[in-house]
Amino acid sequence: MIAIVGLGNVGLAYEKTYHNMGFMAIDNFAKKNGFKFNKSKYAGSVAEGVFDGVKVVLLKPSTFMNLSGQSVLKMVKMLKLDLKNLLVIYDDIDLPVGTIRIRKSGSAGTHNGMRNIISLLGTENFARLRIGIGRDEKLNLADYVLSKVSAENFEKLNPAFEKCTNIVEQFIKLNGDVEKIRLD
Repeated sequence: MIAIVGLGNVGLAYEKTYHNMGFMAIDNFAKKNGFKFNKSKYAGSVAEGVFDGVKVVLLKPSTFMNLSGQSVLKMVKMLKLDLKNLLVIYDDIDLPVGTIRIRKSGSAGTHNGMRNIISLLGTENFARLRIGIGRDEKLNLADYVLSKVSAENFEKLNPAFEKCTNIVEQFIKLNGDVEKIRLD
């Protein structure tokens, strides 16, 4: 079993904001592969299905970003999930808009949602896929990440969502082996 978590904030006010990159990326994968978010479990919205013969659980926490760990921990415990089979997708202000990076472990950096997940899981040893959102130096950090994505930046992000879908598909096929994933 593989679990993919997309981070974001629930509600119309947060749709299409920079902080919802994880939601947008996981929605792109779900749409392309016929997964439907039609269950409420693990303090989040869940889609379940099979991809390439592997059972897959998609999770969008409804706990709001800074408490995402509560939802992820519930899922991990209930599924008895091996953390090598967990991939978390989220926004990163330290990467240029549209840039993506995947790592098999690491710190939370400046991301409070990831900080909460790491704290509650008690480890940094799970895969993460970061989507660059850059930063606007004219705005404070909170105002920027909660602002709507500009049309110009969506042009840069749409190809990134396609790359994320490709990476998620590889993650599933490779049973969580991040080191074998090809970014091209």
